[in-house]
Amino acid sequence: MPIDAAKAVAAEPRSGEISWTAKDVQLYHLGIGAGRPATDPAELRYTLESRLQVLPSFATVAGSGAPGVISGLSMPGVEVELARVLHGGQSLEIHRPLPVEGTATTTSRIAAVYDKGKAAVLVLRTEAADADGPLWTNDSQIFVRGEGGWGGDRGPSARPEPPTGEPDKIVERPIREDQALLYRLSGDWNPLHADPDFAAKAGFDRPILHGLCTYGITLKAVVDTLLGGEAGRVRAYATRFAGVVYPGETLRIRMWHRGDTVRVAVGVVERDDAPALTDTVVHHSRVTS
Repeated sequence: MPIDAAKAVAAEPRSGEISWTAKDVQLYHLGIGAGRPATDPAELRYTLESRLQVLPSFATVAGSGAPGVISGLSMPGVEVELARVLHGGQSLEIHRPLPVEGTATTTSRIAAVYDKGKAAVLVLRTEAADADGPLWTNDSQIFVRGEGGWGGDRGPSARPEPPTGEPDKIVERPIREDQALLYRLSGDWNPLHADPDFAAKAGFDRPILHGLCTYGITLKAVVDTLLGGEAGRVRAYATRFAGVVYPGETLRIRMWHRGDTVRVAVGVVERDDAPALTDTVVHHSRVTS
């Protein structure tokens, strides 16, 4: 069996050092659609170094290393083909606002392996800290087709109840035709998002947008629409990737705001609101810390 669950979970954590600059942050923000309109003061918070803040989802690419979906496949006990791998979900806990420039130590390990019958799910946990203490904890759920069925733990099955009532806000975000090509410059070189032949091998008509790009676009929409544009207010952000998005399509982002929690549902306008992100929750503080 290509996945040895016991070996993967028991393996020693993998540690390393990452660093980033304002340029890395700006490139990431452009990769999730920031800077339109280019002179809008609200957008300059993401693009101009003298006003720059860091959207917390930058943590998923900080250091320009391989993202969780790829780096998780090189962990002990894991040996699978990239073409059979999909990003199932992502959760992020932010311990304090991220600095525009920094150096941090990361520690990564397979926190769990779940047997879903016809697939396996790996949970890759990465924790980052700098000289001032913890920065973030990042969980990537990696869905591997054809690797289940060994009788292991199926993992959590409970899902949050969908939000009720009319959304408090609805926004639409068009995706550029070259959005995936721009986003991948932040470190996710998976050919699924650029190479038509590889995409066809994986079962798609054409290259798809990175799930983490949709993840970033959605968080930015929440921050800009409901949090006064203050990225430092975000404390945690989780989602389940429910469907593909193709460059050139439009995201419809519905938001329900209750206290310090925002529930979100994201669909694709051109495909009758086909789900892109579900079970999506943003927790935030009342003010920037």
